[in-house]
Amino acid sequence: MSKPRRNLLIGAFAAVLLTACGTAATTSGTVPAAVGAEDLAKVTLKVGDQKGGSKSLLTAANLLADTPYKIEWATFTSGPPLLEAASAGAIDIGGVGNTPPIFAAAANAKIAAVSVAKGNVTGDAFLVPGDSPLKDVADLKGRKVAVAKGSSAHGQVLLTLRKAGLSTKDVTLTFLQPSDAYAAFTQKQVDAWAVWDPYTAQAEQEAGARVLATGEGTANGYTFQVAGTAALSDAGKNSAIKDLLIRLAKAQQWADGHREEWARTWAGETGLKVEVARAAVERGGDLPVSLDDAVVKSEQDLADAFSEDKTLPGRVDFAKFTDRRFQEDLKAARGGNS
Repeated sequence: MSKPRRNLLIGAFAAVLLTACGTAATTSGTVPAAVGAEDLAKVTLKVGDQKGGSKSLLTAANLLADTPYKIEWATFTSGPPLLEAASAGAIDIGGVGNTPPIFAAAANAKIAAVSVAKGNVTGDAFLVPGDSPLKDVADLKGRKVAVAKGSSAHGQVLLTLRKAGLSTKDVTLTFLQPSDAYAAFTQKQVDAWAVWDPYTAQAEQEAGARVLATGEGTANGYTFQVAGTAALSDAGKNSAIKDLLIRLAKAQQWADGHREEWARTWAGETGLKVEVARAAVERGGDLPVSLDDAVVKSEQDLADAFSEDKTLPGRVDFAKFTDRRFQEDLKAARGGNS
């Protein structure tokens, strides 16, 4: 769960450019006019989710039962397949970490990041077995590291290795989704595992994993809600997306102030032991922030690092894959905070 861009088009995201028909232009298309309650009630919003993600959070905060539109949930193992579905129109929106949107942008996916939150990065970890001889990141040279390709953990691998003077070419990356990676890790088929909470907390408590390094000093801690451009162009779904984003912003703030209640609900929704959920929650959850130039630059820096590592071909202009149309509404939901 739980875990750009500076070009001339940024002004187009930040400002609302009125057209002759009274709508607003953004880089992901023209913003359709808001729909009324009768039309919104006809909308079915298809929402992509991950383990212990948006559905659990909204349920815990009691913000899911009264949506004025229907929601169909689809669960994904990590961000990359979720964004593939969003680009293809199989879902309308979903939450991911900081790296999946970069890989989606590199593939010219039909998506746009529409909101952002920032979380504690101590749960973004390089894990090794408790009895591993590895003592620091430099010891990973020549070793096998499990990670979900294109996930936030993939970005963490890149940045953590770089900080230690290594590159992804100095290790053998074994691309596995979290459930498969957990099995490989516990069976010692890999030397290390890069992952995020609640998997980090689960591995620590249930498999005796030891943290070799966290995201402190490397990861930016951002998570995004990313929508398909087709959904953003649809009047009904655009209105539903705005409502959902406001609810998620409120739910994130609720969870930060009700950690024990959130942990218990999270455990019940996911099947995690409450002790695992509590450990992940106590590290600190995601809180909504503004999708501003600082976020844009941070994500662009990460994208550039992947390009320099030759993981991605060419340069990704991540600003083209963001849309700030909902920022004023979200600022109000945050109480006006940045």
